[in-house]
Amino acid sequence: MMMNLMIIWILLLSGLSSCSGTASDVLCLQSLKQSLGDPNGALYSWEFSNDTEGYICQFAGVECWRPSESRVLTLNLGNMGLEGSFPQGVQNCSSMVALDLSSNSLSGPLPGDIAGQLPFITSLNLSHNSFSGEIPSGVGNMTYLSKLSLEHNRFTGRLPETMGDRLARLTLLNVADNSLSGPIPGSLQRFAAENFAGNDGLCGAPLGKCKRRFHVRIRARPVRIHLRLRRVNDASSIGGAVGFVVGFVVAFYFPRCFVFCGSLRPYVFPVCA
Repeated sequence: MMMNLMIIWILLLSGLSSCSGTASDVLCLQSLKQSLGDPNGALYSWEFSNDTEGYICQFAGVECWRPSESRVLTLNLGNMGLEGSFPQGVQNCSSMVALDLSSNSLSGPLPGDIAGQLPFITSLNLSHNSFSGEIPSGVGNMTYLSKLSLEHNRFTGRLPETMGDRLARLTLLNVADNSLSGPIPGSLQRFAAENFAGNDGLCGAPLGKCKRRFHVRIRARPVRIHLRLRRVNDASSIGGAVGFVVGFVVAFYFPRCFVFCGSLRPYVFPVCA
């Protein structure tokens, strides 16, 4: 009830008349069907040969403001096996307030002007697809948005600050299981941790603290190694000379003190005759 009252209030403030958008909404659905692959034939009922007012309200997944009026209220196209990128022509559904494309095989980036294409959207569900690239900052301009489900995709980069600054009506946000990184904007930290899980690069409340990055510069300094080979050689020469002199003196004055062993019997070998 509250949702319906809010929707009516939004559209009244926007000056939308009850008859506006009829032709453009038909064009919206035609463009959408042409831009999406439909291998399962989920959109088989979308035939545009009828000129009766309100006939598009009988299409699968289409809900109108009134059954007799071709003005789209919501598109519920979840789990239909649809393929392709974000559908074209949705801006022609000028009074649409909810779009569900969840659990399909859609891929590619979201349009940067998504707020202009979906100006009155209050609920956007793109979960369980393969959408990629960064979440456009234009999402922050979807000021009527109250529910945003982007989980289980391949989004990268940071959560736009505009999502936290401008989406004051946001009551549900889920971006779990993507490849997002960076700090969670402050005003989005009110949502539960499981709504951000599966993004290894995300940090900040309600997840763990962001790690500080320290930039350490290591400057290699040359090491000087001084080899004093000449001194070492000089010392060795001096030591050898001293040893020779001492040996000669001892042998000269104590000729019978050099004892050798031969066949386990000691004997004295005279140095001088």
